[in-house]
Amino acid sequence: MATRSAGAAVHFIDPVALQRIRSLELVARTVVDGFITGLHRSPYLGFSTDFAEHRPYMPGDDIRRIDWRLYARSDRYYLKLFEAETNSNFAVLLDVSGSMAFGSGGVSKIDYGKLLGASLTYFSSRQRDRVGLITFRDSVVDYVPPSAKHLDTVLHTLERATCTGSGQLQPPLERAANLFKRSGIVVLISDFYEDPDDVIHAVNQLRFSGQDVIVFHLLDPAELKFSYDAPSSFEDLESGERLPIVPEKHRLRYHGLIEDHVAALSDRFARNRIDYVLVDTGEPLDRVLFDFLLARHRGLQTR
Repeated sequence: MATRSAGAAVHFIDPVALQRIRSLELVARTVVDGFITGLHRSPYLGFSTDFAEHRPYMPGDDIRRIDWRLYARSDRYYLKLFEAETNSNFAVLLDVSGSMAFGSGGVSKIDYGKLLGASLTYFSSRQRDRVGLITFRDSVVDYVPPSAKHLDTVLHTLERATCTGSGQLQPPLERAANLFKRSGIVVLISDFYEDPDDVIHAVNQLRFSGQDVIVFHLLDPAELKFSYDAPSSFEDLESGERLPIVPEKHRLRYHGLIEDHVAALSDRFARNRIDYVLVDTGEPLDRVLFDFLLARHRGLQTR
């Protein structure tokens, strides 16, 4: 099912519908083509929008990117290239700890994270970036080093990723900071169930190693709203511990705790100049990317 964003003739795809598509590559292509159209075929499609150089048009190139002003002066076709197209490194870091398996009836956090990671990787590959991947729990599980030839490998590794065990950010992000020898863009996808001070300390290892870090904080609608009514037994997906809960007694306190946690993370990331995006996994993925890319473009202009 598709939804329409307010004030714009742009259709977005329900994440449950996306999940029914078996191929991550096909999902990524569908999402990326959709939100690029939503950007009104803007010439700045990359993460960075600073002009870099021209190159001659070649058969098969996208004619939307031809510099028509230069054509008027030279009577030759040239494409405008931007900073994101100069073969930089791009890597997704995906949390595959047990808590990411949670889903309240729609798409689980891990499945949404896979769709998000695949779409961003496909998007970056279109910009001629070298793409890579790390999946992690309390240590690195899979590592695909950034390469111009690794799109298929990244998508295959994402597709077979499974959630289990406890998670911790510090060890795997320290390892990731050592693995990435060149500066680039790192997208970190997690539900961040750790103390905000511990989270920012772990993430700063990437930033201090020269990476441009973008954080996507995935939470299920039930985690954001705590929309339970009947008394239930709640299970910790990482430890397996079960706890009987009467939701009505804890609803207000829970809302306060989750709001404080999100606010603390947002504040710490902002103070450390790290892009932070809170994602409700019930929201259409292409709309999340559409809003993020526009906000990031404006942020880069401000900086």
